[in-house]
Amino acid sequence: MKTTALLVALLCASSAGFAQQTKPAAKAPAAKAAPRPVDRFAIPTDEKVSWHDVRETDLEGRAFPDAVRKSYFDRLPAEADGKVTPAVWSLSRDSVGQMFRFRTDATTIYAHYKVTKAQLAMPHMPATGVSGLDLYARDRDGKWRWVQVARPGAQEMKIRLADGLDAGEREYAIYLPLFNGVEFLHVGVPEGKKFVGLKPRAKPVVFYGTSITHGACASRPGMVHTAILGRRFDVPVVNLGFSGNGRMDQAVGEFLTRIDAAAYVIDCLPNMNAAAVTEKCVPLVKQLRAARPGTPIILVEDRRNTDAWLKASLRKHHDDNHAALKAAYEQLVKEGVKGLSYVPGDHLYGDDSDGATDGSHASDLGFHRQADIFEPFLKAALGR
Repeated sequence: MKTTALLVALLCASSAGFAQQTKPAAKAPAAKAAPRPVDRFAIPTDEKVSWHDVRETDLEGRAFPDAVRKSYFDRLPAEADGKVTPAVWSLSRDSVGQMFRFRTDATTIYAHYKVTKAQLAMPHMPATGVSGLDLYARDRDGKWRWVQVARPGAQEMKIRLADGLDAGEREYAIYLPLFNGVEFLHVGVPEGKKFVGLKPRAKPVVFYGTSITHGACASRPGMVHTAILGRRFDVPVVNLGFSGNGRMDQAVGEFLTRIDAAAYVIDCLPNMNAAAVTEKCVPLVKQLRAARPGTPIILVEDRRNTDAWLKASLRKHHDDNHAALKAAYEQLVKEGVKGLSYVPGDHLYGDDSDGATDGSHASDLGFHRQADIFEPFLKAALGR
């Protein structure tokens, strides 16, 4: 009996414990949603901004300012449609090379802009370069220094481009996108702050070239060698790079001759073979020289692809191109054409295979190396 009673007591106790273990657990409090990260470029609704349309002052690097355009930000006038190839015309609608200069004492700078194409980036090039705005300012010594870049996430962006800047009035410049067009660009400062748009300077250096001149594959617009050289010499620049279509065309040459340039830089070999160089180089130079007898002309050899060290066919292509350009240059000199310079291409990207993004198009490093090689030739051409 005692044993039976003990077993019954143990079973009852065990059942009670099991019942306690199987009671529904108390419902845990709902987790709070993680706070959304603050967008440091968003404009708070309570900030009062004074907006300025860049068209009221004009852009530097925008050639043919008095010509009729299909869009204000096009690089070629409307009459070029049908004169240049369809590809060149389409590419000329990218805003590369244009920049807006202004003075302000604001400590925050805003931008509101819209690009024409929905593709904001390319597989080998970030949106900051393809579709971004790039802000620079002069320091106390008058040197251009980088400030901030827009990070495009949509075709239309309304942002704080830079904030927390040191107090004081200074000059700024905003470079426009490299591989996108612009529908409009307004630059803003806080209400009550000074803002003066600066007129374009005269006598630009004019670059005519390929996708590399066009800006592939800079991380941001101010990193192209044309822009770097513009800052180093503190001169305006007109960029007539046409991706895949820089081919020494005389139809493009017609528009080059209309620009009162400080110098012309012809850098088309990456889109040409030796036969095309032989056919087109001399006529283009003579076209420019006939229209602008005293303007320096700089001819640039093809850069070497950074994988050419392992590809005999590429090495031969570069060798043949270089030889054809050198022969054209020597013919022009022999015929008495003055004011010509010749830039060798073997070291434009450096000698370590690190100067290109994809073997062909320059990285930021490659662009700086190109600028270093171009610099003494441009210095001589500008009489510095």
